[in-house]
Amino acid sequence: MTDDSPRHGGALPSRRALLRAGATLAAGLACALPARAAERTLRLSYQRSSTLLTVLKAKGTLDERLKPLGFAPSWHLFTDVLGPMNAGAVDLHADVADAIPIFTQAANAPLTFYARERGAPSAEAIIVPEASPIRTVADLKGRTVGVSRGSGCHFVLAAALKRAGLAFSDIKPAYLQAPEGAAAFEQGSLDAWVIWDPFLAIAQSKRPVRVIADATGLSSYHRYYLANDAFVAAHPEVVAAVFDALSEAGRWVKQNPEPAAALLAPLWGDLPQPVVAAVNARRTYAVEPVERDGLGEQQAIADTFREAGLIPLAIDATAVRIWQPPAGRG
Repeated sequence: MTDDSPRHGGALPSRRALLRAGATLAAGLACALPARAAERTLRLSYQRSSTLLTVLKAKGTLDERLKPLGFAPSWHLFTDVLGPMNAGAVDLHADVADAIPIFTQAANAPLTFYARERGAPSAEAIIVPEASPIRTVADLKGRTVGVSRGSGCHFVLAAALKRAGLAFSDIKPAYLQAPEGAAAFEQGSLDAWVIWDPFLAIAQSKRPVRVIADATGLSSYHRYYLANDAFVAAHPEVVAAVFDALSEAGRWVKQNPEPAAALLAPLWGDLPQPVVAAVNARRTYAVEPVERDGLGEQQAIADTFREAGLIPLAIDATAVRIWQPPAGRG
């Protein structure tokens, strides 16, 4: 018996007729329903130290904020952010300390500043073991000092030495990335270490240390948020939504220190909550627009790095592309 044979005393429609009817119905529904734009992906990078981006990711905030705009977030964790920034590997990049944009600008990376966190100079410091005879920056003469080459701490060390009447050549720099520096400091291979949070807070939690200077008076330690030029030009409404979400996340962290530490501790490699709380207490997490006349410290860093041969040419650190939030934001 075939499908188009009569049953129950009546003729059933043929398969061809059913297909024709189904096609007509589908066409009718397509005309009746509003067209839905295909969802696009917003690619974001972040680091372990990207507090506010980590909060947004953990809470799913951007999933909610971006959906009405036709976007969904895609998260990419990087330990070395400079390469992805120069290559334009994502749309919105991880927040970075003040030194990193100097290198991206020197490389002519197509990046736009769209936000920054207000300065937190106590989050960068020169530390020594508590039992060390070193009491001041001047006492670093002839000593081995660990520092990450080309970092904001590199600038802080150079500026601190200059303020103390010393040249960089008066010390023995040990150029180490933060994890290697942590191991060397703990093993006693360094006389002093220049480091930022959360590594600073971790070192302070492991053994008695003394801060002989932090970045106060030398560097504000702003953290900057940058995006690819083409994405900012094409989707300023998405950038605005992310800016607002970052601002709200910053207020939440400062207003809810215990829940914030509990949220972040496992995401930062199972750090003890008191360590996370110490980091959050030092950072302001106050997200604000970038103002061109507020980039003077960037110029000081650029000049120092040029003198040290870290960038190939002199640059105007204020000659960067800046996105400003719409009136009423920020």
